[in-house]
Amino acid sequence: MPLRRLFLAVALLLTATGLLASPAASASGGSHGPKPTIVLVHGAFADASGWNDVARKLLHDGYPVIAPANPLRGVPSDSAYLADTLKNINGPIVLVAHSYGGIVITNAATGNPNVKALVYVAAFAPDAGETLEGLQTKYPGSKLGAAALDIYPYTMPDGTGSADGYIKASVFRDIFAADLPASVTAVMHATQRPGDLHTLQQPSGAPAWKTIPSWYLVAKQDNVIPAAAQRFMAARAGAITREVTASHVAMISKPDAVVALVKAASR
Repeated sequence: MPLRRLFLAVALLLTATGLLASPAASASGGSHGPKPTIVLVHGAFADASGWNDVARKLLHDGYPVIAPANPLRGVPSDSAYLADTLKNINGPIVLVAHSYGGIVITNAATGNPNVKALVYVAAFAPDAGETLEGLQTKYPGSKLGAAALDIYPYTMPDGTGSADGYIKASVFRDIFAADLPASVTAVMHATQRPGDLHTLQQPSGAPAWKTIPSWYLVAKQDNVIPAAAQRFMAARAGAITREVTASHVAMISKPDAVVALVKAASR
């Protein structure tokens, strides 16, 4: 018998007798079932690269990870885009969001039985009818107002006008990422993706957190979404909540805390 056939025969025998786990079983964690796919959703003024450290650690520990681009064009369309993305994922999903991404997952996950957990990282978790602007200004402390933005009008595909908001260079670090080095935040500012200003007043739909278990990481030094607002949303959603001393971008400055919360949700 050729050596290759002999090897395969021995491997099949060991697998059948339980002495050797099949590759599928090894990847899925054996009798504990497959690890969920972790979907990381970024918010405004950022892109998927903000999740790099979190994704790297999760991938190292054997989790499938996807960090899709959030279009940042409007709550209804962004939510629909993510909902379609989720439909292409087989098996259980843990949906993780930062900032504006929170309103997107809150809407996109509704009605999807594969989404087993929601994880909010300094993110919006609105109820039906609520807006980003209403939640951001519900408690004092946010430094992200009109004066902090560069407004760039643009023409939408249907010919109507809209406007994008970029955080100004002079205040970007203080508002968005005060616990990161200035050399890092300078690049973050230069590569930021703007949010369409319409998103601020677009109402949210039926919230997924009413039917899907939720976790929340409160960033205590957040100058975008006040910590008080984060605690309010987390408590209302019945989320398992942890707090971390971090700026708005906790997934960058404190990736280990985010990974620990995601793993807790995945269990």
